[in-house]
Amino acid sequence: MKVSLIKIEKAVYLNDYRLELLFNDGKIIIVDLDEFLKRSSNPKTRKYLNKNFFRKFKIVLGDVVWGDYEMCFPILDLYEGKVS
Repeated sequence: MKVSLIKIEKAVYLNDYRLELLFNDGKIIIVDLDEFLKRSSNPKTRKYLNKNFFRKFKIVLGDVVWGDYEMCFPILDLYEGKVS
């Protein structure tokens, strides 16, 4: 049985703290990180409440990351639309 890894191929900033994610199997998910960011007490994460910083994400090895991995999420959680 062949197991393929889920990866993010493309991420597009939509508005506020929302991203549209395209996965390598063709699935598209819109994630809203608003509540996650507002609930965070970590200053490295809270800095991404500044939308100028938030928009500077990149795709690294199939994952969406901010900064030097200051903020990233498990790919499976993003795939299922769950961000906690």
